[in-house]
Amino acid sequence: MKQRTILREVSIKGKSLHTGEEVNLTLKPAPENTGVVFRRIDLFGKPELKPLIDLVDDLVRSTTIADGHAKVHTIEHVLSALSGCGVDNVVIEMDASEPPILDGSAKHFVNLIQQAEPVEQDAEREYFVLEEPVSVTRGNSSIIALPHNGFRITCTSADDRGIHTQHLSLDIDPETYIAQVAPARTFTIYEDIEELLKLGKIKGGSLDSAIVIKGDKIVSKEPLRFKDEFVRHKMLDIVGDITLVGMPIKAHIVGVRPGHALNAELSKVLRKKLLEKIKGTKQRKEERKKKLVSVDAAETVMDIRRVLDILPHRYPFVMIDRVIEIVSEDELVALKNVTINEPYFQGHYPGRPVMPGVLQIEAMAQAAGVLLLRKLPVEQNKIAFFMSVDKVKFRQAVEPGDSVEIRVKLVKIRGNKIATATGQCTVGGKVVSSAELMFMLADATD
Repeated sequence: MKQRTILREVSIKGKSLHTGEEVNLTLKPAPENTGVVFRRIDLFGKPELKPLIDLVDDLVRSTTIADGHAKVHTIEHVLSALSGCGVDNVVIEMDASEPPILDGSAKHFVNLIQQAEPVEQDAEREYFVLEEPVSVTRGNSSIIALPHNGFRITCTSADDRGIHTQHLSLDIDPETYIAQVAPARTFTIYEDIEELLKLGKIKGGSLDSAIVIKGDKIVSKEPLRFKDEFVRHKMLDIVGDITLVGMPIKAHIVGVRPGHALNAELSKVLRKKLLEKIKGTKQRKEERKKKLVSVDAAETVMDIRRVLDILPHRYPFVMIDRVIEIVSEDELVALKNVTINEPYFQGHYPGRPVMPGVLQIEAMAQAAGVLLLRKLPVEQNKIAFFMSVDKVKFRQAVEPGDSVEIRVKLVKIRGNKIATATGQCTVGGKVVSSAELMFMLADATD
């Protein structure tokens, strides 16, 4: 799947929930691999912040990130909308510290994104594929991430008295998110309002931007949009908070009474695993680079150790014992000593051991691979993959005790991407097989 940005710049304005400030928010297109970036245009230098769990500063009823003197509050709804709509690269400009709360859902942000028109980019979207279960627990709340080929959320929401317990499970894709998650509004317990005001929160809160639960009654300016709107909003928050991992994730998230703090703890664990995976991948690439050995132009023979330095093949698929002569930059002669200990003789054939013809072709291909590596500059870091074979002829059986001389010639290299060669195997001066070979040249670290 390709990365996506937006086609055009779009803006929205409104009052923020916790600070009560009026704020203008603008979404702008961004190049591939930019990710999501918040830009505070009201501060000197227009500082930028990337929403990563490393920058999380406050998790009381919202998610806040901070870097130096720059902070951005209550980012979960706009992040949820971008993630839910499948937008990877965008710059979010704001002239205050907090996005507008609007109606307390992500619906207006989704409308803004649709107005901006998401468009595909050339680069592929990368996913963090979870490989083992991860769980976080706090009191009677828990959240678990399970390996899953997609993004699914199962959530149970309940207040302390268990009056409004709701449960829902959804596979999250743009269509499902837009219709079934984005419209769900934020909610609060009536008894918590006074304490939140004492903490300096919800200065811009009203029944226009939230649902209030008072006992078994629901106080709202409009009817519930879903009978289970509360659990859907919890899922909306999870979608937003999980973006703090820093990469789209493939997992099944199971939450029981989740909140921003718990979501952030899960994101922290997942972020650590992601960074470990990236580090491991980089190390493996570096190891492969170190293992890639160039063929010295002065070398005219190679023993088995040098052959194993150059070729990626290992037992039981090494079909060259040594290179006996590099005739020129386009021609090479190698040797394969065939013994009764070859593993394929057990089944090919019992009582009449014969070296398979396809392995003779493979021996030619490996010899050509050595020659290709000698011809290409080592800094190109290429490896040859056998693509096709043509004009194959088998003239004589190869049996245990035979020494097979393999002679290959490079015919053409096109754009350092495709190479062709000819090869023939001889035993005692007689041709036993011959073929024309084609290779694809690929980066060794891919």
